[in-house]
Amino acid sequence: MHDIDVLIVEDEVRLARIHADFIQKNTRFRAVNMAHTLAEARQMITVLRPHLLLLDNFLPDGKGIELFEDMVQSETPMRAIFITAASDMDTCSKAIRYGAFDYIIKPVSYDRLQLSLERFVRFFDTQHGVQQVNQQHVDALFNLQAKDFRSERPTKGIEDLTLQRIKDVFADGAACHTTESVAVQVGISKTTARRYLEYCVETRFLLAEISYGRVGRPERVYKREDGFQ
Repeated sequence: MHDIDVLIVEDEVRLARIHADFIQKNTRFRAVNMAHTLAEARQMITVLRPHLLLLDNFLPDGKGIELFEDMVQSETPMRAIFITAASDMDTCSKAIRYGAFDYIIKPVSYDRLQLSLERFVRFFDTQHGVQQVNQQHVDALFNLQAKDFRSERPTKGIEDLTLQRIKDVFADGAACHTTESVAVQVGISKTTARRYLEYCVETRFLLAEISYGRVGRPERVYKREDGFQ
């Protein structure tokens, strides 16, 4: 089986290294380099020809979506998983239109990224293991590209009683909470609260937004998704 070469395009050096360390834990992936600007990314793509980009959108000399658009127009045989704080619909829509494999909003859920990488391995192997396709192969490729993560995430460790207590915290539709505030109200650990809150995001009961707080450190703030009954 082929190794999957990954180029990490991320201007925050520390975060890029975290991405690289995470990638290296999967034996099928190889982090070939890290680019911290658009110019570096273009140069490394030409030389390294990676199979996959982990692509931030906000870079010092431009936007990742511009790089991805150039790749599509030049028919570069490469896929991209966006990992970005860009939560505007225009960027997300463009990424989908250009064929991004996935779009993950910061701060990164590495459980979510792991699911995406596992799905990419199956996509990659299907592409490289079949010379001629039938309808079953085509359906498999499109299903891997457009997987609904709500049905893929395991519910192991999610108990109905605790889940309901978490949801009760958001009974007021306008309420906003952090992991810490939910942990205090429900009387559980922050780790447990975070697991349930992320489950609620993935099942679309809650939305998560980034807040930089009093000292500039980003944290996730949760609120009810509009229109959820």
